[in-house]
Amino acid sequence: MKGFLTVALMLCASPVFANDTGISGADTAWIMTATALVLFMTLPGLSLFYGGLVRSKNVLSVLMQCFAITCLMSILWVVVGYSLAFGDGGSLNPFIGGLDNVLLAGVLEGTLSGTIPESVFALFQMTFAVITPALIVGGFAERMRFSAVLLFCAAWLILVYAPICHWVWGGGWLGELGVMDFAGGTVVHITAGVAALVAALVLGNRRGFPQQAMPPHNMTLTVMGAGMLWVGWFGFNGGSALAANGDAGMAMLATHISAAAGAFTWMLMERIRFGKASALGIVTGMVAGLGTITPASGFVGPGGALLIGISAGVVCFLATIYIKQRLKIDDSLDVFPVHGVGGILGTLLTGVFASNALGVFSGQEEISIVSQVSTQAIGVVATVVYTAVATWGILKITDVAVGNRVDEDQEQEGLDLVSHNERGYDL
Repeated sequence: MKGFLTVALMLCASPVFANDTGISGADTAWIMTATALVLFMTLPGLSLFYGGLVRSKNVLSVLMQCFAITCLMSILWVVVGYSLAFGDGGSLNPFIGGLDNVLLAGVLEGTLSGTIPESVFALFQMTFAVITPALIVGGFAERMRFSAVLLFCAAWLILVYAPICHWVWGGGWLGELGVMDFAGGTVVHITAGVAALVAALVLGNRRGFPQQAMPPHNMTLTVMGAGMLWVGWFGFNGGSALAANGDAGMAMLATHISAAAGAFTWMLMERIRFGKASALGIVTGMVAGLGTITPASGFVGPGGALLIGISAGVVCFLATIYIKQRLKIDDSLDVFPVHGVGGILGTLLTGVFASNALGVFSGQEEISIVSQVSTQAIGVVATVVYTAVATWGILKITDVAVGNRVDEDQEQEGLDLVSHNERGYDL
C-alpha cells in the first residue's frame, strides 16, 4: 500500500522545472539569480574596483557615477531601450528595433521569452545595459563633469548600445550574418572599450599625466571589487544561456578557467618585466581574462578557455603598456586595453576555439575556422567603427550642451568636493 501511494504521488506531481504554459521554473530561477549577480557586478563590484583605482579626492565621484548610471540606465531601458534593442523594427529590423515595447508595453506577467517570463528576460538584459556605460567611466575618470557623464551615458545607451545589441542579439544583421557573441564581447566589451578610448582622446589627459604618478589610492577596495566582479561574472556569462542547462554550466566553467589563467599570466608578465608581481596586476589580469572569454564562454571547451585566458593575460598586458607609455593616452583605468582589446581578442578567438576540430581545445560547433573568424572580424570592425564615430559625435554634443570637462582648479581640488560637496574620507 505504501509503495502504491508513493507511485501515485509521483505520477500526480508536476515537475518543478516546467508546466503546461511552457515556462520552466528551473530556467526562471536561474536567470533571476543571474540577474542579481550581474547587478552585483556594478553595485558594488565595479564601483569599488574603480573607486579604489582613482585618487582619494575622486573616490566618491566614481561611486556616485556608477550608482547614478545604474538608476538612469534602468529608467531609459524601461522607457525605450528594451524596445530598440529587442523589438521588431519592421523594415529597419536589421539595424534597430521598433517602438512597440516602449515602457515595456506588451511585457505582461504571462508573456514568455523562450522558457522564462519576458519580464525576467528584460530585467536580465537591463543589467547589461547598466554595466556597459558604467565601464566607460574608467576612460574619463577624475575629469568629467557629473552632468556631462549622465547626458553622455543617456545618449550613448540609445544611440550606441541599443542598436549594436539589436544587431547581435535582437535579430539584427550581425546575428543573421552568424557572428558568435555568447555574452557580450562585441555588445559590451568592445563598445565600452572603444567608447572609453574615444572619451580619453576627446577630453584629453588628466592634469599632470604622464609626468605625475597617479597610483590607486586604496588597493583594498579594488581587490574587494575585483572579487565581486569575478563572482558576478558567473551570472553574466552563465546567465546568457537563458536556461539552466549544459551551456550555462560550460559557460561558467570556461569563465572561471579564463579568469584564473588571465590573472596568473598577467602576474607572470609583471614579474618578468618589472621584477615583482602586484595586486593591481593580478586583478587587472583577472578582468582581462573575464572580458576576453565573455563572447566565447558558451561556445568553447575548457582547453580553449585556458588558452583564451593566457592570451588575454599577455595581449592585454602589452596593450596597457603601449596605450599608456608609448601613445601616452590617459585612459585612466585601462578600459580600452583590458575590455576593448580583450573583447576584440575574445571575439576573434571564438571563431577558432568554437570549432569541434581541435581535439582537447575544441568547442561544440561544426564550423570552418577560417570562415567563422572572417565573420567574427566583420562584427569587430562594424562594432569598432560605429561605436567610435557615434561616441565622438555624442561627446561633441555634450560639450556644447553642458561642457564635458571640469576646469583645472576643480580638477586639482577633486570631483568629490566640486561635484558633490562631500569627501570620501573624513580623517
